[in-house]
Amino acid sequence: MPAERRAGLLLHPTSFPGPFPRGDLGHQAYRFVEFLAATGCAVWQMLPVGPTGNGSSPYQSTSSHAGCRELISLDWLRDRGWLDTVDPARSRDAHLRSAATAFAARPAADYPDFCAREAHWLDDFALYTVLKAQHGGSGWTRWPDPLRRRDPDALTAVRERLNAQMQRVRFEQYVFFTQWQELRAYAHRHGVQLFGDMPLFVAHDSADVWATPQAFLLDADGQPQFVAGVPPDYFSADGQRWGNPQYRWDWHQAGDFAWWRARIGTLAQRFDLLRIDHFRGLQAVWMIAADAPTAANGVWQETPGQALLTAIRQAFPDLQLVAENLGIITPEVEALRRRFGLPGMVVLQFAFDGDGSNPHLPHNHARDDLVYTGTHDNDTTFSWFTAAPQAVRERALDYLGRPGEDMPLPMIRAALGSVADLAVLPVQDLLGLDGRARMNTPGTLHGNWLWRLMPGQLTGPAAERLRGLLALYGRL
Repeated sequence: MPAERRAGLLLHPTSFPGPFPRGDLGHQAYRFVEFLAATGCAVWQMLPVGPTGNGSSPYQSTSSHAGCRELISLDWLRDRGWLDTVDPARSRDAHLRSAATAFAARPAADYPDFCAREAHWLDDFALYTVLKAQHGGSGWTRWPDPLRRRDPDALTAVRERLNAQMQRVRFEQYVFFTQWQELRAYAHRHGVQLFGDMPLFVAHDSADVWATPQAFLLDADGQPQFVAGVPPDYFSADGQRWGNPQYRWDWHQAGDFAWWRARIGTLAQRFDLLRIDHFRGLQAVWMIAADAPTAANGVWQETPGQALLTAIRQAFPDLQLVAENLGIITPEVEALRRRFGLPGMVVLQFAFDGDGSNPHLPHNHARDDLVYTGTHDNDTTFSWFTAAPQAVRERALDYLGRPGEDMPLPMIRAALGSVADLAVLPVQDLLGLDGRARMNTPGTLHGNWLWRLMPGQLTGPAAERLRGLLALYGRL
């Protein structure tokens, strides 16, 4: 990564204000880029932007290539003549159906090129999407056997019968990709880089697993033999059982990681920086038997992370990778990260347990760290401090010099003052919001990913205040 002091903000596009249930890539996204430029921030970090599955989690996507149709800007479609009007009383889905009909009559000139370029994943995703809808949203392992097994004759018949529905899916992906590239170009013109997130594992109910079952450890019925998670630790007596299928790493390595290179290639079209979520899985993964009810019993299995990272680095030398190295990290994981010069993460909310050797304390930071007040999985810093045990609050106040300013400003100052080259602040902390603005509570399935900005919360005075802090700490 560039060896210069920079700052960024963490905000997922679904959090933008607007008349529909989720924010999108429309006017508010462009206003946010302008806000970043006005503050002197050089980075916009966000969560994964693929289509979400159960629970609306961006970390359980139905495709590692496709974009989330909920992020499509309807105003953009209206501006280009594929929608007559945008009516908040109608659903986003109804608008997209109308736009798809208009697009079919007057397609964009570059649409055939897009379909040809992305055919290596787009056709399977379109087929998976319409089949899932045809079967009431059921996962692919519950489809009729010829479809589950991808019998060629059965798939040919479906493609002919459901061609119109598949074309709508392709249209939506064309619109998403086009809107994204326009937004990215606008960000670059304003000196802002886009920072994305890649979950290490993919969802079992996804186009990826259905289309390429040989890439995963599955039984004859397509069910996982082993699933992903992490073992018991201080935070969870049973560990965490995520349920994602484990990779067949020998197959990936034998194919020179072509599946991974294709996946990274799609993300490299979107982002300048890319966080590898659960980076420790590139050294070893916790293998949980699929029939085990918890993650308490499992085994560590080493993975060919060094060979994979070598292939990625060779294929995408300009993509800046970041390792999510939070949690219990072994020396072997850190050695892998350092071998490839990947920045790691430090989080100030984790800094005030233990003693002075805690790696999250600012005096232990390194220049190649990324420092955060908190992440999307943390409570807001205001709420964290309010609910923290008295001993933690006292230790934090002692460390921060008994500041007279209210939280979270002392933590923001500590992040910006860190020696770490890149400091990233969740927008919720910038605005000093309480726990009602929390984005996600790990281990829960409901009430997450819903927080929205209110219109006018990011104002000129807020930009001026942040710009002053960035100037003070040398991060403009």
